[in-house]
Amino acid sequence: MMGLHIPPDFFRDLLAGMVVNFEIAAIALVIGLAFGGLLALGRLGGGAVGGVATTLIGLMRAAPTFVVMFFLLNIIPRDATLFGVGVTPSPLMIVALSLVPYSASYVADNGAEALKQLRAGSPLGALQFLPNVTRAFFVLVMSSSAGAAIGVTEGIAVILREAVLLPALGDKLVLFAIGILFFGVTLQAGFALMRLLQRHLGRLAMRDSAIP
Repeated sequence: MMGLHIPPDFFRDLLAGMVVNFEIAAIALVIGLAFGGLLALGRLGGGAVGGVATTLIGLMRAAPTFVVMFFLLNIIPRDATLFGVGVTPSPLMIVALSLVPYSASYVADNGAEALKQLRAGSPLGALQFLPNVTRAFFVLVMSSSAGAAIGVTEGIAVILREAVLLPALGDKLVLFAIGILFFGVTLQAGFALMRLLQRHLGRLAMRDSAIP
């Protein structure tokens, strides 16, 4: 391993690839928040709408990301247009859309619980929605590595591309360890920031509830 030589542009490419991971996760989460929020409201509403919403949430919760990704990749025509404008999603958007079922179902489950807590007069309980959604975001970041299968140059793809060029198993393991370190530090920093925000909001909620 003493002979391990990492190209000088590897770290630049890795950081650029990680940005793609976060971009995919952000798109999936934004769409998931919108769709999942509607499903949460529908489920709490009860009746036929609530039944449909609950069924959709269950189906999306069970949808495998790889299956959804390749379904979208093959079902959408490469030359699809709408009013003369090309609407074929890029591979990056395909990956993001394939993560929406997980994102939306997670938001719907946790959003419904947060709304119940608010209706019960417990804003602190509702605040659990924030760390839960943050946790979902980081799951989406790691799940976005599925994009490597369809040519999306994200962080894991960069690591795998470079690992193929290394002859020794020990060198490959060092490279993988570097990738784990980069992703691990980034994700842990995000969790730490969210815990700080949660505590701050919790203090605000307790202060407001103490005011007569």
